[in-house]
Order: sequence, then C-alpha cells, then structure tokens
Amino acid sequence: MSFAKIFSMTGFARVSVRISESLGYTLGLKSVNHRFLDLHLRLPAGTEPLEMRLRKALKEKVRRGHVEVTLSLDRSVRTEARFDASMIAAYVAAFRSAAEQHGLSGEPDLNAIFRLPGVLTGDTRNSEEEMQAVETSVMQQLDGLLEALNGMRMAEGEALADELRKGLQRLTGYVEQVAAFREDVQKAYFERLSQRLLEITGGSFDRDRILQEAALLVERSDVEEEVARMRTHIAHFESLLAQGGEIGKKLDFLLQEMNREANTLLSKTSGISGNGASITEIGLGMKSEIEKAREQVQNLE
Repeated sequence: MSFAKIFSMTGFARVSVRISESLGYTLGLKSVNHRFLDLHLRLPAGTEPLEMRLRKALKEKVRRGHVEVTLSLDRSVRTEARFDASMIAAYVAAFRSAAEQHGLSGEPDLNAIFRLPGVLTGDTRNSEEEMQAVETSVMQQLDGLLEALNGMRMAEGEALADELRKGLQRLTGYVEQVAAFREDVQKAYFERLSQRLLEITGGSFDRDRILQEAALLVERSDVEEEVARMRTHIAHFESLLAQGGEIGKKLDFLLQEMNREANTLLSKTSGISGNGASITEIGLGMKSEIEKAREQVQNLE
C-alpha cells in the first residue's frame, strides 16, 4: 500500500556560496515543531528587501513549524582599519580638560583611546551592488535549500508515521481483546449487582423488578459503544495517515477522543472481578499507546 507524503516539523539545511573572491555568504534553515508557521529571519543590514522575498517563498513551501533563517556574510579580504579622527580629538580634549581641572599631569594614552568603543573600525559597509548580488544569489539557492530541508522533514515524518501505524496495530489488538471479554464482563457485573441488591432489600421487594433494574444498570455499563467508537477512530486515524499532508492537528484531536473512550471504558469496568480486571489492564495499555502516539504527532506538520 502506498502512502502520501507526511512531514515532521524538524529539519536543517545549509549552503555556503562565494559570489566573488572577496564576498561570500552562508544561508541556513532550521525548523522545529510549533503550532503554526512561525518565521524568524536573521539577516545582515542592507538586506531588508530580501526579507520579504524569503518570507513569501517560505510560506509557499513550509506549512507549519518554527523556522529560523540565518544569513551571514563572509568577506575573505580584510579591509584596512580606520579611526574616527573627530572622536579621538574629543577624547584627547576631554582628557586634558580633566587633567587641568584637577591639577594633574600626563598625556592621554593612544593605545587606550583605540580600545574605546567606536574609535577604531574596519570598513565593513555593504554596498548596494553587493547586496543586490547577494539577494539574487540567495533566491537562486533557496529552492534547493528548501528541498533539502523538506527532504529531511519528510524522512523523519515517514519514520514517525511508521511508528504510529505500529502503535495503531497494538491499539487495535487491545480493542479486540476488550470486545472478546465484553459478554463475560456483563454477566459478572449483572450477577454481582443482582446479589448486592437482593442483600440490601432482604428479599422483601419484587425479585423480578430488582433484576430488571439490575439489567438496566448493566446495560448502561456496557463497553460496546466505547469499542465501536475506538474502532471508528482508529480507522479514521489510518485514513489520515494514508492521506498525508497537514494532518498533525487532526491526529492530535483524534487521540484526545480515543483517550476519552479509554477513560470511560476503565470507569465502567472498575471493580469487576474476573475478566473485568483483564479489561482494566488492557485499558491501561490502550492509554499508554495513545499517550505515545500523542507525543509523536506533536512533531507532525
């Protein structure tokens, strides 16, 4: 049986490109699980127009997840260090004024001045032409990078889907065990309840009426509806896995419904001897499988 593509929300992809001998960049994409599509872009100054294009492209290819986009520039040729002459003059003037005011001698230390913030800098300003070249190159690389990201997300998504299918098989086994025990449990519950009612009334009431009431109570405690609904939920779950696409939230909702049915089943069989205890054990196994599946679907797109 073939299945449609299923994506997790975890992936990573990166590419490094040289535009010229002096300029290159590294573009990285990283995604983790999130309730919605949450984009965070870290770009160098001067690339503001690129941000809008990246956001648009990402929204077209990624449906859900917290996605971080990091672009860092790489200049292989170092530029000459420059100093701010006016700032140095201001520091020297301030030094001499303070020395004169307090009657101190000495001259300012140039090495110390160069360590002051903003005095000594390199020419790292990005020209408009360079930023246009970077933007063009980044957009050319983006499709391949997104393909790599989604390839990783798909591989993990398929692995998660396989684990979910195995869990569904175990869950189906539990449901069928409950169905097999159902009639025995009803009988045991009826006998226990009938005996208890007769003990309480001391036989002074109509026996047939008491047994009728006991039968009604037993019917209300029957787990047939829970078994039927669990079968329906499992079938729906399997169809969503086969359908693929953006199914994480739908699967999580179904698992919540399954957990509710398992809780009801446990409450109805609590305190019943014989196979009732077996159903309780099976119900706990069902809840364990459901909880495992809920943890797994949290990372599906």
